[in-house]
Amino acid sequence: MDEDQAKTSALIAATLASFLTPFMGSSVVIALKYIDIEFGVNAVLLSWITTSYLLAAAVFLVPFGRIADIYGRRKIFIYGIVIFTISSFLCAISPSVIVLIIFRIVQGIGSAMIFGTAVAIVTSVFPVGERGRALGINVAAVYLGLTMGPFLGGFLTQHFGWRSIFLVNVPLGIIVIFFTIWKMKGEWADAKGESFDLGGSIIYGIALVSIMYGLSLLPNILGAWLISFGLAGIVLFIYWEKKVEHPVVNMDIFSNNRTFTFSNLAALIQYSATFAVSFLLSLYLQYIKGLPPQSAGLVLVAQPIVMTVLSPMAGKLSDRVEPRVVASLGMVVMTIGLFLFTLLDTETTLTFIVLNLILLGFGYALFSSPNANAIMTSVEKKYYGIASGTLGTTRLVGQMLSMGIAMLLFALFIGRAQITLEYYAPFVESVKAAFMIFSVLCFGGIFASMARGKVH
Repeated sequence: MDEDQAKTSALIAATLASFLTPFMGSSVVIALKYIDIEFGVNAVLLSWITTSYLLAAAVFLVPFGRIADIYGRRKIFIYGIVIFTISSFLCAISPSVIVLIIFRIVQGIGSAMIFGTAVAIVTSVFPVGERGRALGINVAAVYLGLTMGPFLGGFLTQHFGWRSIFLVNVPLGIIVIFFTIWKMKGEWADAKGESFDLGGSIIYGIALVSIMYGLSLLPNILGAWLISFGLAGIVLFIYWEKKVEHPVVNMDIFSNNRTFTFSNLAALIQYSATFAVSFLLSLYLQYIKGLPPQSAGLVLVAQPIVMTVLSPMAGKLSDRVEPRVVASLGMVVMTIGLFLFTLLDTETTLTFIVLNLILLGFGYALFSSPNANAIMTSVEKKYYGIASGTLGTTRLVGQMLSMGIAMLLFALFIGRAQITLEYYAPFVESVKAAFMIFSVLCFGGIFASMARGKVH
């Protein structure tokens, strides 16, 4: 296999896998109302169907990025797709919401193995001048998954039930597994022979679980204690990593690499400010506007369509123009879009929602590919797995924080009650409050994005 074929095969395999996990995430969001109807759960537990997946992925992403650097990225990539495919089937046959959440955790572990390696594999095979475009295509696949999720998820849920959205992943996963085994021949184990820091991984995992579970319990005092415990765990993790010979995360990457540090901070802020948008709007469209899931999916699809089309172009642009300029402009556009959603009420038109989602999608595309390019280009080859894992973790921790904000506001405005007619008014107020917080966060992200310095 010549070099061009190897590049193409690696990009196709990574891109197909990168499509699957966001497709799953956005499909589940649109089906939450029907899962609620079958199992009769409160809004906070309902949101854990999404949050459990994100939490598991965040806990395991960096450790699996490190394991992939040591034992081979292709190997971990394939194992991840296998676990993701099997757990999708198990989610489809779940007899209760608790069992569903357990299998969503397993699905999140598989997702971590995929995302901890996919970007690293693409970065390994494409040189600097071609990398932005390749990463843009990979990011576009993520957005295509987000695009198809609400639409196809809404169609499947409406006609075949919510379990069908998990079953559809099984044949797709099998196709990716066989293509990867057949076509992807490299292994890319640039840290081969180094040891794996199990102790650091355990500290890191416990800290993240404590923070996220604490967020779900707020405003209860136990939630505040768990968050404090988790933050203390992060401090301990940093101290531990500086002492061990082969850390899970080499802290020098952060302390000596301004571009890497501020690019990841910008990603953390951006995902914290945007991830819960589809979750909140899907509930708003179905409960307040009375739309069936397929129609709600069609409305939500506006944002990821724009992201899918523009991401490769934005990635290619970042090969020529400073990524901080392109990404920061994207952050400005997203801030405007999020602020406009604070105007939502029961009379808001669908046209306003769609146009604003298009604006958000434009900003999202301008930010994501250039930001990923800046992160991956700023590190040595042997740290590609760690960089990929760190980028994925900032994304997932940001998503967890975004959902945590949404859950906290639900708890404050409607308690642990189901979203019924009598709670529609406080539900809308909680959504507006969330968008105000998100717009302020995103505004702060503009400065983090600009602070990264020059890459080229």
